[in-house]
Amino acid sequence: MIEFRTLADDHPDLGHSPLLRGALLTLQFAGEHGSIGLTKSKAFKRVFVHWAVEHFDWPGKSPEEMFRFQKVINEYEFPPLELLHFLLISLRLGRHYKGEFRTTKRGAELADSPGRLFAELIPYFVLQIDHASYARFDDRPVGTWDIWMNVINMEAAHGTTEAALFETFYGEPHDWHTAGWREMGAFSSCVLRPLAWAGLISEIREGDHGSRVCHVFKTPLWRSAIRLETDVQLAPICIQ
Repeated sequence: MIEFRTLADDHPDLGHSPLLRGALLTLQFAGEHGSIGLTKSKAFKRVFVHWAVEHFDWPGKSPEEMFRFQKVINEYEFPPLELLHFLLISLRLGRHYKGEFRTTKRGAELADSPGRLFAELIPYFVLQIDHASYARFDDRPVGTWDIWMNVINMEAAHGTTEAALFETFYGEPHDWHTAGWREMGAFSSCVLRPLAWAGLISEIREGDHGSRVCHVFKTPLWRSAIRLETDVQLAPICIQ
């Protein structure tokens, strides 16, 4: 069983969640400016996409990296924003009205309440979204969130790697350099990436494409926001 705790609005561990930070900034921007302009296809207009790239502080997608090869960026070229747009509409925290994105009454309330917004947004994103729908491939890993999160809770207690986790779950030593790279990709896209975007794990990548290793660690937000069955098997953290 997976239980998400509701944290106080000023809880410092909430700062580990890129998705929460992006949601807060988007709702606050829409509230302060009255709305966010939409294109004919109902995507955010480029002026806001550029603002989001500059302000979201998204891991691996700094403004320098995003604008290095192109000066004009559309919503679909900044996947976290495209997903966040979908989530805010799905949760009825925002709505489309006459060519604009506007916050709903509930969205405006949660824009000033990070703890409550986390409780609304993150469990829905992690547990209910079909993560293969926005991944590079349509492959889905075998398993459930109850299994994945309880095992990661144990295996990543002191850090692990993407390849080691895959082998723990599926018994095959696949990684990005073996014939099973698509299975590894599905696991990474549908399990590890959502946890990282939610701020529950951090990923540190080392090496180039030919010898890349991805280290996985639980963030403080994991420990403060989630209650799992395997918690009782973990040694308590000693703070000196």
